Amino acid sequence: MINLEKKIFVIRHCEAEGQSSEARLTAKGIRQAADLAEFFVDVKMNRIISSPFLRAIQSIERVAAREKIDLEVEDRLAERILSREVLPDWLEKLKATYDDLDLKFDHGESSREAMNRVVSVMEEIFKSDSENTLIVTHGNLMSLLLKNYLPDFGFEQWRNLTNPDVFLLKLTNNEITIDRLWRG
Repeated sequence: MINLEKKIFVIRHCEAEGQSSEARLTAKGIRQAADLAEFFVDVKMNRIISSPFLRAIQSIERVAAREKIDLEVEDRLAERILSREVLPDWLEKLKATYDDLDLKFDHGESSREAMNRVVSVMEEIFKSDSENTLIVTHGNLMSLLLKNYLPDFGFEQWRNLTNPDVFLLKLTNNEITIDRLWRG
């Protein structure tokens, strides 16, 4: 029997100047990106896939350049939109979406919709020929991805994510294991 193994390194972007899609890394975030590149120096990547948000791309572009891998931009890795409206109590509303995965606010995306979006990326990677893939995304989307495989992963675990953060999802003979490799 052949032992098939795929590794997907899931990264939350480094510290950024804001939440807009064009927010750049801070000076600290640039240093974190350098540390992240060093962290992956001994890992041979086959693919690197990033959210289209600038802070995600800047977090991993050094690794892509060093490995001479084209950085793939994937819209499904963009951060979840809780609402298109300003929500003064957004934190309470976000917490509620971990308890009710179908709860949705003003033109936003439910937790289930966002989870399905990011899981679809993972399923495509698992079916691909790539053995080691690195994806860069955002805190809320990362937490929903982890919740898909670890149902107890919720609001408090999201609050404890760091910038950056690195998890390894490993698929071995149709079994997925998850390890946190690094906290920023």
